[in-house]
Amino acid sequence: MCGRYALDAPRSRLSWRFDLDECVVVEARYNITPATDIPVIRQSPAGQRVLHLLRWGLQPHWSRQPASGARLINARGESLADKPAFRDAFRRRRCLIPASGFYEWQTIADEARRLRRQPYYISLKSTETMAFGGLWESWTTPTGEVVRSCCIVTTAANDLLHAVHDRMPLILAAEQWPAWLAAPAAEVVPLIRPLADAELQCWPVSQRVGQASNDDPALIVPLAEERR
Repeated sequence: MCGRYALDAPRSRLSWRFDLDECVVVEARYNITPATDIPVIRQSPAGQRVLHLLRWGLQPHWSRQPASGARLINARGESLADKPAFRDAFRRRRCLIPASGFYEWQTIADEARRLRRQPYYISLKSTETMAFGGLWESWTTPTGEVVRSCCIVTTAANDLLHAVHDRMPLILAAEQWPAWLAAPAAEVVPLIRPLADAELQCWPVSQRVGQASNDDPALIVPLAEERR
């Protein structure tokens, strides 16, 4: 599951990191939520790597009406080739979704044995911008408007994150990006696996991230430091 993430990287850094031929202006965001426009990297028919804003929440191209509030924000990597909502996009419309890090919530009991959900922030130890594997679609409304949307592919959590959540975003290494964007679907199936524990770092953060209107750098500060 991945329902919130952060991206703090200017256009110049994204262009360099992902070798982009085209890149829109991207503002820093620390609490990116579904149903908003997010930066997505695709490969154009001419072979160029481009970054545009797409709506987070996949709208299958064969839909007859707009999706309801429960849009498809995640796609389980194990069933991409089989699920009708994802299989066409998996074959032909894969993308990369850049992120500085993402949030997951762990259900824990306090001293009074009351359950609460503690958010954690996860990022690369290298502090580089990561790339989630994603899928995108283009849907035309009954009035002729073209809506481009996307979702994040997920996989089983690695050992580091399993105590927090049993799923995690598919995080692709730089050498895997070309294949994910353009190779036949059968060739990228082996890429759908958890990133190694040693590549990631994880710490608890403020409950403020649970409120979508909160969007500031303090959200990713380790909880112990925030309380000083």
